[in-house]
Amino acid sequence: MAAPIISLESIGLNQGTGWLFRDLDLFVGERDRLALIGRNGAGKTTLFRIIAGEVEVDAGLRKERPGTRIVTLLQDPDVSPYATLRDFALGGREAPAAHDVESIADQIGIDLDRQAATSSGGERRRAALARALASEPDLLLLDEPTNHLDIAAIEWLEGWLGRYTGAVVTVSHDREFLKRLTNASLWLDRGTLRRADIGFGGFEAWTEEILEQDARAQAKMDTKLAQEAQWLSKGVTARRKRNVGRLEKLWELRAQRAEMLGQVGKAKLALESDDAKAKVVIDAKNISKTYDGREIIKPMDLRLQRGDRIGLIGPNGAGKSTLLKLLTKEIEPDTGRVRHAKTLTGITIDQQRSLLKPKLRVRDILTNGTDWIDVRGEPRHIVGYLKDFLFDRSYIDAEIGSLSGGEQSRLLLAREFARPSNLLVLDEPTNDLDLETLDLLQEVIADYDGTVLLVSHDRDFLDRTVTMVVGLDGSGDVDIIAGGYADWEAKRRRPEKPVKAKPKASAAPAAPVQREERMTFKDRHELDELPGRIARLEKDIRVHETALADPALYADGPAASTKLGAALEVLKADLAVAEDRWLELSEMAEALG
Repeated sequence: MAAPIISLESIGLNQGTGWLFRDLDLFVGERDRLALIGRNGAGKTTLFRIIAGEVEVDAGLRKERPGTRIVTLLQDPDVSPYATLRDFALGGREAPAAHDVESIADQIGIDLDRQAATSSGGERRRAALARALASEPDLLLLDEPTNHLDIAAIEWLEGWLGRYTGAVVTVSHDREFLKRLTNASLWLDRGTLRRADIGFGGFEAWTEEILEQDARAQAKMDTKLAQEAQWLSKGVTARRKRNVGRLEKLWELRAQRAEMLGQVGKAKLALESDDAKAKVVIDAKNISKTYDGREIIKPMDLRLQRGDRIGLIGPNGAGKSTLLKLLTKEIEPDTGRVRHAKTLTGITIDQQRSLLKPKLRVRDILTNGTDWIDVRGEPRHIVGYLKDFLFDRSYIDAEIGSLSGGEQSRLLLAREFARPSNLLVLDEPTNDLDLETLDLLQEVIADYDGTVLLVSHDRDFLDRTVTMVVGLDGSGDVDIIAGGYADWEAKRRRPEKPVKAKPKASAAPAAPVQREERMTFKDRHELDELPGRIARLEKDIRVHETALADPALYADGPAASTKLGAALEVLKADLAVAEDRWLELSEMAEALG
């Protein structure tokens, strides 16, 4: 086996207040694709800097193969020494070729002629990504590479990394990105780094087993200190189990919405009933918007009911923010009108965190300095409420300036979700959040009594949260479908026969065009058999994931886990094929009657 290009042996780092890492080992091979997972504040960025040789450790040894080139993509790159983003992208120790930088910039949507001093955080991030990829290093350290990228750019990045011949270590909240990219997982938890030679697809089952082992060991100790140290792990375990039930409820809601969207006559009867009228919170009729001669939103209808979770998706610049502002009445449409229920009370999560002043304490933000917070009309003690949002009691009097970006985002969520409301507007809420906080946000959205409008490029998060997708393609057309991102993507990629006139987007679109195909006996038999096959494949996948999560599997080396992991990928591929075929045959059967 080839020697690692980077190794950390018994690394220790003391930050003055205690050891952040102690006896930490890490080995990175030539073609490793490693997911580095850990909650905000665990030290992931610091570990990146140690790997890159930018931080001197207090104990242990760092070894680097001679001639190794390492490039780090940081979340907040410093562009201040440069006049333009092009100057920044072409600079650095390993100056990349100009044509490579230009090509990558085109793919991820960044204007390199932008002045560095006035560029946005997203523009700086994309310029840094172009610089990092074009450098063609031996090791890429990617800290949240999908932030500020739209779905098309994320898929392009996945393809680029799939062809890349070097090693990658990545920190990301984007589950789908990690599933597609990684072949091994690193879990940084309370100063300990664990490795499993499985991709992120098996990460949660693996960590669940470890957390349960820790919980059993901790149960033997009854000191208050030990109990306090374990609250987070127990909370995460319980949250994941609860979310299984929430996903089942989400699928039921999608099925109900699909029935309304797919049958025009029934939809009209239902929506005109008194009960339905009481549930309507936003009613948009024939709305459109044009800027500088470009039709951003073509005339469309959309009626949102209480409890809908709407995901707005599409490339950057397609009009998602414009549609969001139209629906919330922040701007007026050029045609049509938007009506709100009289009782509609909305809150918008501010991604700029403008309310969080550095010198204020956590207590000041949540309770104005007291020990109690009013949570939608119910008094809660600050300690218990903070734990709901993954903070322990030590954070109560911490200054905002001492919190990480992800912790500040989590605190803002805690503050906003305490306010009474029945409309929640979230614009790219997953940026700066770790995976545990995403689980928390998924839970809060699922339990929210009102309506949710959500803009996101996070495919997995959309699949876990929304009941309906409103997709924009940049042409002004709007496509509406019940389900999550995967449902919208499947519909978008299915070839459709051309029609004479494209109907405007509506929550009650026209009936599907009749297909000319005829279903054979074999087709109908296959349709009847597929649900059972899908169920068996899902069961086999769960068995394989459970086996991969067993630490004993790795005792005799990587051979067994590698074989099992390969079998798991085959099962997942078979499941995807079976689901696509079931969808195709189901639509054919429905169209033919």
